[in-house]
Amino acid sequence: MRSDLVTIVSKCTVIPEKKSDMGDLKLSASDLPMLSCHYIQKGGLFTRPPFPVDSLLSLLKKALSSALVHFPPLAGRLTTDDHGYVYITCNDAGVDFFHANAGNVFIRDLLSPVHVPDTFKEFFAFDRTVSYDGHFRPILAVQVTELADGVFIGCAVNHAVTDGTSFWNFFNTFAELSRGLKRISRAPCFERDSVLISPAVLIVPQGGPKVTFSGDEPIAERIFSFSREAILKLKSKVNNQKSSWIGGIDAIEVLGKQSNDPWKPEQKPSGKVASVLENWLRNAVSVSVSVSKPQTDSPNQTAEISSFQSLSALLWRAVTRARKFPPSKTTTFRMAVNVRHRLEPKLEPLYFGNAIQSVPTYATAGEVLSRDLRWCAEQLNKNVKAHDDDMVRKFVGDWESSPKCFPLGNFDGAMITMGSSPRFPMYDNDFGWGRPMAIRSGRANKFDGKISAFPGREGGGTVDLEVILSPETMAGLESDSEFMQYVTGWA
Repeated sequence: MRSDLVTIVSKCTVIPEKKSDMGDLKLSASDLPMLSCHYIQKGGLFTRPPFPVDSLLSLLKKALSSALVHFPPLAGRLTTDDHGYVYITCNDAGVDFFHANAGNVFIRDLLSPVHVPDTFKEFFAFDRTVSYDGHFRPILAVQVTELADGVFIGCAVNHAVTDGTSFWNFFNTFAELSRGLKRISRAPCFERDSVLISPAVLIVPQGGPKVTFSGDEPIAERIFSFSREAILKLKSKVNNQKSSWIGGIDAIEVLGKQSNDPWKPEQKPSGKVASVLENWLRNAVSVSVSVSKPQTDSPNQTAEISSFQSLSALLWRAVTRARKFPPSKTTTFRMAVNVRHRLEPKLEPLYFGNAIQSVPTYATAGEVLSRDLRWCAEQLNKNVKAHDDDMVRKFVGDWESSPKCFPLGNFDGAMITMGSSPRFPMYDNDFGWGRPMAIRSGRANKFDGKISAFPGREGGGTVDLEVILSPETMAGLESDSEFMQYVTGWA
């Protein structure tokens, strides 16, 4: 599909409806490395709303102005002081708002191709803009693109200011206010008193840092969808279980993740309903443990592998096979880890900013392909599990000893970088006429080996993987029987 089908109709600046009294926010040891990364570009594809486009634009501008009151940094700018420290100045300078038209593009044109059409890249502002440019560009831009039978709402946000948790909290708040809520459900936390707030100074080159990967190499992009049933089957295989699934839900994972989930609703079921739900889950755990208990009680028994680690291991093996490396070639699988709940004391679940660290796992191609799927998953599991408070602080200390921007890319041809999360509430973005048909991203931060995990639209444990690979590797992945047997479609 041609990528010149989108035209910009208008552009304006939206400012907060109330002035901010928030002071400057210092960028942290987790924020500063992102100055060389592109702005995050994510958005939702929606059916056409049941009112004219002028009313839609007015509604979204008003909701955006209200949302910025709750997120003052997004309406500010970056500034560097005389000592080299970088801050977000919450000066209410505003954000860009674009109205675009792609009236000849239908939803089916965007969702029916096997590979993601390049047209999606035209649905976002700040194409290939480096986050350091937030010193003289808005930190946020919203683009609303009219389609023949729908609309795409895309946000571009400075990656040195937000990570995925903060991004989707803003997007959800924007949607809530658009559909008429008077009080937001998840207020962000802007505290800056953790170990992440560092005295180290990042020295940037004249003119600012550049992205650390080439954006000109050919890539193929596809969304692989995995049903709940396929993922449960995969997880059971990795954990050598017959079945640990009660009513299609892994109760152990549900309870284990609750305490670290920033997306819990404010209003919990009360009284009898809560008690019944709690008892059902606990009974499910009891049954699950008895069903899936290993045959041996070895003290070295590895903890249960999660669904997502199982899926990541499956991908690691398939991509390694498709790349046709010699057995001695070292491969790397990087996972973005949320450290909010790993620090002691913990950060607030809705801490605003970057609170992620990239955890690498290394193995030779021979090990990845000659060992079984469980072995690969165990390597990922061990490294993520070991990323506790001490390890988070070690990462910060290592960065402080040699401050630099994050080296994003695939430098030796053998790297996979997993970002985003299937736990982000991407499909909770109802602006008043229904949930998104699909979630898509722009051109930002894409290179051979970049993977982003999304929840499936159906929820209930479904997962979509946005996979970026060289065309040759993608062809190999698409013909990989071990991988494709679990794929249930494309989103």
